[in-house]
Amino acid sequence: MRRLRAQGWAVTAVARRIMRLKTLAEETGCTYYAADLTDGEQVAAMAADTLALGPVDAVVNNAGGALGVDPVAEADVEHWTQMYDRNVVTALQVTDAFLPGIREHGGDLVFVTSTAAHGTYPGGAGYAAAKHAERMIPLTLRQELVGEPVRIIEIAPGMVHTPEFSLNRLGSEAAAEKVYEGVAEPLVADDIADAIVWALSRPSHVNIDSMVIRPRAQATNTLVARQ
Repeated sequence: MRRLRAQGWAVTAVARRIMRLKTLAEETGCTYYAADLTDGEQVAAMAADTLALGPVDAVVNNAGGALGVDPVAEADVEHWTQMYDRNVVTALQVTDAFLPGIREHGGDLVFVTSTAAHGTYPGGAGYAAAKHAERMIPLTLRQELVGEPVRIIEIAPGMVHTPEFSLNRLGSEAAAEKVYEGVAEPLVADDIADAIVWALSRPSHVNIDSMVIRPRAQATNTLVARQ
């Protein structure tokens, strides 16, 4: 968001929490829209209001999140359902809402997935399943839209130290901080934002199909160097 605004993009931020959106708008000058992207009616209203401002050149699908670390044998089905809704349904509904205009005048669709979309790990089956499913959207769209003026971009982050991802997943500050304990320089949100802006700023004939981004200290989803 901040990096796109710094490069002169007009940006509409969409999230559930309106106070955070207002703060972001004050900091960056973006416009904002409060909506639950798992709700199809809210997505349709958001898209209509956004398109009323003018054509949309790029959509960044960044909604998602993980819940719990249960093994498959003890899976919480409600958690799996919520993860599917947050990661897959949101990306599908937002993409479909803006796709007609992007196909008409050209543009970019960005999907922020995860290294969990490319592999799995113990306790991660629900999140990995959701992210694998989300990744199928850009992989399939790229084939369905080949020859059209639409770029389909996947950004797949590994370990990113943010205030909420692990906290929401594990439920406590102590458990969340333990995820990053001893890891030298985990990624931060700005690293992923930088990758998104770089991909969007390539010449129009260049498509960044998929970019996997990990900190140097992380070799796989489970192999991490800790000091």
